[in-house]
Order: sequence, then C-alpha cells, then structure tokens
Amino acid sequence: MTEQKIRYFARAAGRVQGVGFRYFVQTNAMELDVTGWVRNMDDGSVTMEIQGAGEQLKKLVGRINKGSAFIKVKNMELTQIDVINQDKKFAILY
Repeated sequence: MTEQKIRYFARAAGRVQGVGFRYFVQTNAMELDVTGWVRNMDDGSVTMEIQGAGEQLKKLVGRINKGSAFIKVKNMELTQIDVINQDKKFAILY
C-alpha cells in the first residue's frame, strides 16, 4: 500500500540565496522521491512546493532546516495545499 501524498507550500528565510540552497533542496528532494519546485524571491527568501509521502516530507524539511556549512535557515513556514497528481519531478524555477 502506498502512503498518501501530501503537498506543502513553504517559504524559507535566512541565508538561503547565493549559497546553493535551491540545488541543495532539489538534490535532497530527488533523493527522497519528493516532487515540486523551488524558486528565489526578490525579498531574499526562497519559496517552494514539496509533495510526497509524509515521512519523506518530514525528512526533507529536517534536512532543509539543518542546512549546511553555507545554508542557514532561520525560519521556514509550511502551509498544506492541494496535491498535484501529475507532478512527477522536482524543478528549480527562475
């Protein structure tokens, strides 16, 4: 039995632009079989939509919040939104 998918809209703030954040999110999402997209915003934050099984999303959000030597997420807001059934990949949007 496949776990039901969940989709979140998220906004991450902190040191999240110019540090490889979008690639970091994409790489981890693909590793965890999470679909969606990530995009830089003019205000210095990064928005994304992430979709997958609950456990995979929990792991991805944990990795994002942990960050890296360069990435420092100070705040991340999640809002559950409707699942997009035809979403099959994870993209970086420009």
